[in-house]
Amino acid sequence: MLLGSAVLLVINPEETLSSMLDASAGAVELCINLCGIYAVWLGLLEILDASGLSDKLAKLLKPLIKKLFKGADEKVHKDIAINLSANMLGLGNAATPYGIKAMKGMDDQSGIATKSMIMLMVINATSIQLLPTTTIGLRAAAGSVSPGDIILPTLISSFITCLSAICLVILCGKIFKGKRKHG
Repeated sequence: MLLGSAVLLVINPEETLSSMLDASAGAVELCINLCGIYAVWLGLLEILDASGLSDKLAKLLKPLIKKLFKGADEKVHKDIAINLSANMLGLGNAATPYGIKAMKGMDDQSGIATKSMIMLMVINATSIQLLPTTTIGLRAAAGSVSPGDIILPTLISSFITCLSAICLVILCGKIFKGKRKHG
């Protein structure tokens, strides 16, 4: 990068500097837009938690969470429920604090990730996006005529990837469990 910048400064210094300044201004503008988007959604998540709706959401998701995250307590289930719901709304960064709390709650202090921790990591990486708010916000900030056009394709593709990833975690868990018994 330094070599490329040096060559560009020698060949065309006016354009290089103006391009760097334009890119920097665009980055600052993007950060401000993202701060606004996250402030709204983090506030809504905080209201969700304070109003007790997160407990109701945890109850709604409890059968699925119990099946996927065996051995976790109720507090961890609640953190997982909030984490999953934030990810479903396309708020990956807003979901992170609850994901970290859930991971800490599932940690058995062995220094090795448990199957439940791996499952949460995989679900977060491939999360189902019901409403990809961050992407819609970025598209709107970039001047897209219809920023919401990505909702259906995002829903379909994220559902397929999340389901595939969950199946792979379960399959790998069975394979490695079988290898430990035989080896």
